[in-house]
Amino acid sequence: MKKTIRKINSVILSVILVCLIFPVRASASYEIPKTCQVQTDTGAAYTVKTLDYSYDCNTYFSMRDIAVALNGTGKTFSLEITKNAVSLTPGSAYTPVGVENIPWEDVENPDISLRRNEMKVNGQEVRYYTLIMALPSGHYDCFMMAADLAMILDMNITVSEAGVLQLQTQAPFRIDPAALEQAGYFYGVNSVLVGDAATGEYYYQYQSDISYPIASTSKLMTCLLAMEAISEGRLSLEEPVIISEAAQALSASDDGVIPLETGEQITVYELLLGALLPSSNECALCLAEAIAGSEEAFVEKMNQKALDLGLSQAIFFNCNGLPSYTQEPIPAKRQNRMSAEDMFRMVSYLLKVYPQVTDMTSLQSATLQSLDLEVRNTNPLLHNLPEVTGLKTGTTNKSGACLVTSLTVDDGNMKHDLIVIVLGTEDSIERGRVSELLAKYALQVFDTGMEETKNEALPQNLPTHAGAAVDWILRTARTKQ
Repeated sequence: MKKTIRKINSVILSVILVCLIFPVRASASYEIPKTCQVQTDTGAAYTVKTLDYSYDCNTYFSMRDIAVALNGTGKTFSLEITKNAVSLTPGSAYTPVGVENIPWEDVENPDISLRRNEMKVNGQEVRYYTLIMALPSGHYDCFMMAADLAMILDMNITVSEAGVLQLQTQAPFRIDPAALEQAGYFYGVNSVLVGDAATGEYYYQYQSDISYPIASTSKLMTCLLAMEAISEGRLSLEEPVIISEAAQALSASDDGVIPLETGEQITVYELLLGALLPSSNECALCLAEAIAGSEEAFVEKMNQKALDLGLSQAIFFNCNGLPSYTQEPIPAKRQNRMSAEDMFRMVSYLLKVYPQVTDMTSLQSATLQSLDLEVRNTNPLLHNLPEVTGLKTGTTNKSGACLVTSLTVDDGNMKHDLIVIVLGTEDSIERGRVSELLAKYALQVFDTGMEETKNEALPQNLPTHAGAAVDWILRTARTKQ
């Protein structure tokens, strides 16, 4: 809350709006309408309307304008746009409504929100942040990051030296993290790591050996110890656990996720679902108490397991990743910490020894029968990439927005779990985008190999964006009023 207040004050003082974890309304002054030049690989050129959201060059592109530009290419798509929903069908011709590829009908800055509007691709729900606005003509248009649209359509996008956005419809989506790093893309991220759990190979890493707060991704260690207790016969999935007063108190606090009452019973399996999908702090506490008798004793087991696994930068203060206060007159505020390399080792171990964990983390939703309650997974990539099988989100003011992603692939001989770790992004919008870009890169390397990926990567001499608010190597085309 204090950080949010500080950010709001910063908005007032510096005239900058930061996109927070939940969709917020932006001052109309900072949704800047512009246009840019777009060219397809057929040679046709178009003028595309854009909105710079909060920051210059934090650019969202008109999907209607792009749809017209792609008509007649191999990446044609049709659109249906309402006040708060978008439906995109790849392969279908787009029917213009008369507002495409022309300058803005109204030069005043629009007053709309960046939010996760309902969006479907081929009828399937996907999770992206978009801007939907009503045009003076009465139609709606949707504005989307070019990188997100490129991932959906699997096409490459670059920027020419002349500042023209190039839609390369015959080239698959490609990404080079080294070029992103050179452009400063990861300056707004604490650390990232991409690798193969089956082989231990790192595909890419950035500040991966530095310890950072990990928020609710801590629950992966809680889950690991729960799976270990189950395998050793000390617990069973269907074993009922009685809710303690401490769990009820946490449930009733601002950090509560699932309503629990003292004396109620809930199964170990449901507690795992609750901890892993909606990130229930109280479910993690119930597991800790069931395994060790108290959270304090469980935390000792967490730290001992970290030592056993060789996690040199890991330290745990609680079972769920919330800020933990000491009992001193002037209390210290501590948070669980770990490096991305330690997280990779821990997650690799979890997936190798207890692969059944992805039976839970791959669920988009589940029902906790004991509570007659449906819970939903907080991982947005489960909706966007079919290979994704988990694993865990996490957010605190100190840690930023974190996401540990697993993807299951097959090389013809065996299955591999690819892992993408992203720690400390500014908000859930960037967390999802950074994670999906790197997940695409993980699949790219797995399919083609490191050397081929480097050889075919996008050129690294593209112009760079300022700060972490800017979206990847598109280096959005220089916009014109």
